[in-house]
Order: sequence, then structure tokens, then C-alpha cells
Amino acid sequence: MEERKYLTTWKRYIPVIRLHLKRSLTEEQSFKLNITDFESAGDRGKSGYTFNLTMENGKVTNNVSGSAVARDLYEALKDDETIKAFLQDRHVKMSVGKSFVLSIKTTHISAYK
Repeated sequence: MEERKYLTTWKRYIPVIRLHLKRSLTEEQSFKLNITDFESAGDRGKSGYTFNLTMENGKVTNNVSGSAVARDLYEALKDDETIKAFLQDRHVKMSVGKSFVLSIKTTHISAYK
């Protein structure tokens, strides 16, 4: 397992992510990330920084093993008590595309499964 080179970068974004998570309860949120922050942490080259991170009840439900950027984002999220509490009983999808915008979409998990 490689070292967590993007963890420090994501931790700087935690206050902004926390705010957007709260707002994502009413509508999908997105904000531009600073690509320089990530390039200085580690060069992803052609593979880029795009990823999808899907969580249910605070647990990752998709395979992010191939993306250090996504894995480190999840580490930063679960280290934050406010975010950890927010993620309970919710389905959250976070993604970063080629335009380097982080999108957050949140839905409640139905009790009727």
C-alpha cells in the first residue's frame, strides 16, 4: 500500500466539504478543486485525478483501490467526527471529473429495504 500522499491535501478541504455535504441534502453540490494542490502532492500523469466514491452509512460501497486520490479522500472524511456522523443513514456519492470539480450528491437511505 502506498503512502497517503493526498491525505494532507484533502484535510485542507474538509471544512469546505463539510459545508457542501450539509447543502447536498437539498441539491447536488459541486466546487472546483485547485489542481496545483494535488499535482504538488503526487503526479498522476495520464491517469489523472478522476474518481467516483460511493458511500452508504459511512462505508465505501464501490472499489476505490485503484485510486489513491479517492482512498485518501475517504480517510480524511472518516477522520472528521462531524462528517462521520453526517454519513450515517445516508447514501453519498462524490466524484471528480476531468474539469477537476468535486461533485457531492446525498440521499437518505430508505428504512424500507
